[in-house]
Amino acid sequence: MTTSSAPTTPVPAGTADGDGLRTGRGAARDLDGAPRPRPHLAARLEDRVDAGVARLLRRRGWTVRIVAYAGYGSQGWVRVLARTLLAAPTVGGEDLPGAGGSAQTGDEPPAPPMRGWRSFLTSPVTGARLEVRVGSATHLIETDRGGYVDTVVPSDLPPGWHEVTLTSADGATAVAPVLVVGPEPTVGIVSDIDDTVMVTRLPRPLVAAWNTLVRHENAREAVPGMSRLYRELRRGHDERPVVYLSTGAWNAAPAIGRFLRRHDYPAGPLLLTDWGPTNTGLFRSGQQHKVSQLRRLFHELPQVRWLLVGDDGQHDPEIYAGAVARHADWVEAVLIRQLTAAEHVLSHGLPTATVQNEEAEAEADRPGVVVLQGADGEELLVRAREQGLVPGA
Repeated sequence: MTTSSAPTTPVPAGTADGDGLRTGRGAARDLDGAPRPRPHLAARLEDRVDAGVARLLRRRGWTVRIVAYAGYGSQGWVRVLARTLLAAPTVGGEDLPGAGGSAQTGDEPPAPPMRGWRSFLTSPVTGARLEVRVGSATHLIETDRGGYVDTVVPSDLPPGWHEVTLTSADGATAVAPVLVVGPEPTVGIVSDIDDTVMVTRLPRPLVAAWNTLVRHENAREAVPGMSRLYRELRRGHDERPVVYLSTGAWNAAPAIGRFLRRHDYPAGPLLLTDWGPTNTGLFRSGQQHKVSQLRRLFHELPQVRWLLVGDDGQHDPEIYAGAVARHADWVEAVLIRQLTAAEHVLSHGLPTATVQNEEAEAEADRPGVVVLQGADGEELLVRAREQGLVPGA
């Protein structure tokens, strides 16, 4: 058995709040040696509450459970994503709030749908030690202050989908699917979720809360034509990776996974974030999360040129324009779904895209990088075919 250490190419997880998870408790320095600031007051208060709740539940016989999320990797390494929670002994694995977070990656029946608020009633386990078995090797890892695992471990797995097994000290196990991307040059898809593949009408707070916490997941609407667009962009090239990048909370992963599977979207890891306090503030920065994850994908998978897909209702055009400006070698094209006037009003109060988004879309349109716009997946597919982005078109 070995203690995991990140290979030199991938970015070690947990080195910045922008990675989407809460930085581990107690460490004075990050993995790169930089001093780590003292956690925000809200984070320290939350830690105390979580610790008190955990002690109480432990005395009542609750045990550590593991919720696994889909990860990815390449030659020599894989990124493992999971979370540890406390649950009563009578609660089965299929009844955990996070059950089905990787529903779109496998053939097994997905967990039954539920209203989103049930996925937020959890008790995280800080500092839980887990064994991660990857192929023939086993590594020891530890959860961060939110109970999350986001770590890179050595791997000898070949390209394709595989399973890694996580085991807690209590004997709980979970299987995390991981997509290993081959070393050959290829094209991948990075897709936003809210108002790109799923009509959620974010970030209007009341509407967002209703859609996420109350509304039944089967009532969520799919953006017309987007799943077909993704399937066509991968036609004949199943090795092309798909990553779903969103500012949504990890608690919503089960509902998102089941939604993607139900509407026939390609399987791929979710890169979500944590809505709780961070080491630097009361809430995490959604834009920083997306920028950080894009940089990480560019760095870890240099053999992939990405199709960046988003919408013009929030900050996707600005974020993608920044990616084109700084990392054009890894951007194949930018595809922007244009919201309707009503969706724009719900998103930011105006019936049209913001001036900043329009300027960002123009800025992203540089030599060698195609920028496409359309009202839905069908319009974007027509434009993608015209630009030769669809294989065999």
